[in-house]
Amino acid sequence: MIRFFDFIFSLIGLVLLSPIIIVLLIIGYFDTGSPIFCQERVGKNKRPFNLYKFRSMHVDTKSVATHLANYSAVTKYGAFLRKSKLDELPQLWNVLLGDMSLVGPRPNLFNQVELIQERDSRGVYQVVPGITGLSQINKIDMSTPQLLAETDAKMTSQLTVVQYFYYIIATVLGKGSGDRMIRG
Repeated sequence: MIRFFDFIFSLIGLVLLSPIIIVLLIIGYFDTGSPIFCQERVGKNKRPFNLYKFRSMHVDTKSVATHLANYSAVTKYGAFLRKSKLDELPQLWNVLLGDMSLVGPRPNLFNQVELIQERDSRGVYQVVPGITGLSQINKIDMSTPQLLAETDAKMTSQLTVVQYFYYIIATVLGKGSGDRMIRG
């Protein structure tokens, strides 16, 4: 049932938001010359997939987890994208393809070894990763691997259609925030 909602909502979202996506692509092109950011992430059953986002950092920024990145790498336009959460819009394509869900554990990088161990021991990789979920609306990010894995496991073991809609609505209404970054 959730895959059905994911497919329908991501398709509708991509169609309805296409004018905004096109404008953001054009602005992003002028900001960095490369408006889409593609990064390999850990998917269901630890299979790799390419996650798409609007680029919010300079093109030459090292590929690390957000909480390990320096805030100075974020462009002014990128700061706007992150604050408004518009940088996540291209992930609707990932949802449409089935690599992600609207609701699920945020997909991590393969070099986040501690988080992989914590999630693996709790069965978190048995589900499709998502754009938002319990951890995101409670401001739990990847800088606390054990707490994140525990919260993700709790959400995935108890996820209902009602909770699915709650997490989406809470995120759209601004609850939660992105990963912390190093200031300086």
